[in-house]
Amino acid sequence: MDKTTAEMFEKAPVARAVLKNTVPAMAAMLMVLVYNLADTFFIGQTHSDILVAAVSLATPVFLIFMAVGTVFGAGGTSVISRAFGQGRGEYARRVCSFCMWSCVAVGVVLSAGFLLFMDQILQLVGASADTWEPARTYLVIVAFSGPFVLISNCFSNVLRAEGQSGRAMMGQLLGNLLNIVLDPIMILAFDWGIAGAAIATVIGNVVGAGYYILYFLRGKSSLSIHIRDCTLKDGICAGVLSIGIPASLGSLLMSVSQIIVNAQMANYDDMALAGMGVAMKVTMMTGMICIGFGQGVQPLLGYCTGAGLWERFKKIMRFSLCFALGLSAVMTGLCYLLRNQIVGAFLTDSAAFAYAVQFTSIRLTTSFLFGVFYVLVNALQAMGAAAQALIINLSRQGLVYIPALFLLQTAFGVTGLAWAQPVADLLSTALVLALYLWTVRRLTRPEKISE
Repeated sequence: MDKTTAEMFEKAPVARAVLKNTVPAMAAMLMVLVYNLADTFFIGQTHSDILVAAVSLATPVFLIFMAVGTVFGAGGTSVISRAFGQGRGEYARRVCSFCMWSCVAVGVVLSAGFLLFMDQILQLVGASADTWEPARTYLVIVAFSGPFVLISNCFSNVLRAEGQSGRAMMGQLLGNLLNIVLDPIMILAFDWGIAGAAIATVIGNVVGAGYYILYFLRGKSSLSIHIRDCTLKDGICAGVLSIGIPASLGSLLMSVSQIIVNAQMANYDDMALAGMGVAMKVTMMTGMICIGFGQGVQPLLGYCTGAGLWERFKKIMRFSLCFALGLSAVMTGLCYLLRNQIVGAFLTDSAAFAYAVQFTSIRLTTSFLFGVFYVLVNALQAMGAAAQALIINLSRQGLVYIPALFLLQTAFGVTGLAWAQPVADLLSTALVLALYLWTVRRLTRPEKISE
């Protein structure tokens, strides 16, 4: 990390330091959101809501790749930012190389597993006779992008640890913009349908990963992806995984829970499935922006933790929580007011439209909490609080959400599946706040600081 970046992390006005790191991260996640919406939107222009349902089935399965990339992205960012705060630049280089080659190895294994067990995966997610073939086509193609998805998702986080939030954003922007440009060409102009959406996704991820690899090969980074720097020693593997696995569990369980929701929705009809898929994407508009804000502030908090700058840490947290709450409240309000127009851009069938509007209205009731939730989660990761991060990530989309799905479905039928997420949001936000307050008090005790 250069002196200018270190000075910005340590001494710049809090609002400036936070926004300098979070605005590019939010912009990058906005592009991820647009890219996720683009597939559904342009598939919707084929006027086949069955294909929209098939994309809704396939998306959470594909997101498993991104969740695994988060293991090395979030874990690497936490370890590297604390290492820079402690002045351990060489250690940070080795952590970065470990993350790179782990993404390659794990990505290849995941891709092979998807291809070998594709039929079992489709059966698990509840694909019907109508959605089976289009969903299979999509997933078989995107499976080949596994290592590139992991690399892109990992280094869009890791580069922020050395203060390169702009470059972190550019890699995601480049890949996602290319995907968005290719979608209408391949889906509509070439008439490749859902296969075109999958091919555009693969190309976008390959280009995004290539951008990050080229950045390191040009020697402009204080970090390294050279294989000679890759090692499992000195607690590198354990340090990355102890933070990365809990962090990724939130994304992984989100995919698993979406798969469960899709399977349960398929018991009603494919239009209910299409409606829930679109409702999730509307809620994602607030969620992705808030995820980006949380990821952007994490390196600042990690650096302050490593350097023992607890007063600055608390000032950053106060500003971040207030800003994030306002941001998520505004986004939620806009999504609610425009919900009919947004849903109408994706769906043409009247039954699917009605389901989507109803589910969207329900799921938006607690999305104003997303900003606070993701800042607190990233603060736990920044402090290296592996156990606390594990608890919260297991709880929100797993231990709380999945049981709520079945209980509320039993009580209220199809609408109960939509109400499960607001219940999980309320309980998990209360839990993460309690864990954060306990962790900060423990780490800032006078005897702890003096050690």
